[in-house]
Amino acid sequence: MSVFYLLSVWLHILAAATWLGGMLFFVIVLVPITRRAEYKGIAGELMQWLGERFRWLGWICFGLLIATGIVNLSYRGVTWSSLGDGRFWGGPFGQTLGMKLFLVASILIASAYHDFFVGPQATAAWQAAPTSSEARRLRWQARWLGRMNLLLALLVIALAVMLIRGRPW
Repeated sequence: MSVFYLLSVWLHILAAATWLGGMLFFVIVLVPITRRAEYKGIAGELMQWLGERFRWLGWICFGLLIATGIVNLSYRGVTWSSLGDGRFWGGPFGQTLGMKLFLVASILIASAYHDFFVGPQATAAWQAAPTSSEARRLRWQARWLGRMNLLLALLVIALAVMLIRGRPW
């Protein structure tokens, strides 16, 4: 087994853990803190600062996940030509990989929408008028996009395990 392949797998797992850990931090720690009365005055600013700080890290993780994913697949014998072969996609590995790639693409689209449109609008509206209907609507959208991405990420991890260990069905 190549040292380069092991490094690629390590980076892939580290990037996934960093990205997923950040999302869990937001859901389990940050959002509940912003709901506490003593933090109401700084909640919007805190969410903005941490969101912007995590955004760059998240997108670096996405880049690493894509690059190391390509390397890992090539070390497992998946070539660009095999990706164009219908027989590859008809087998268990190809079907599982297809589901994983579809979910990853969905996560990337939803993350871009959240990070560059809804999230900044929600934060700005929250800071301007925290109780306005617009702020509540945008925060609800941002919250549900984040939750959806978290759920999709957990599914991607399950599919990644199935790629290596085999599908249970």
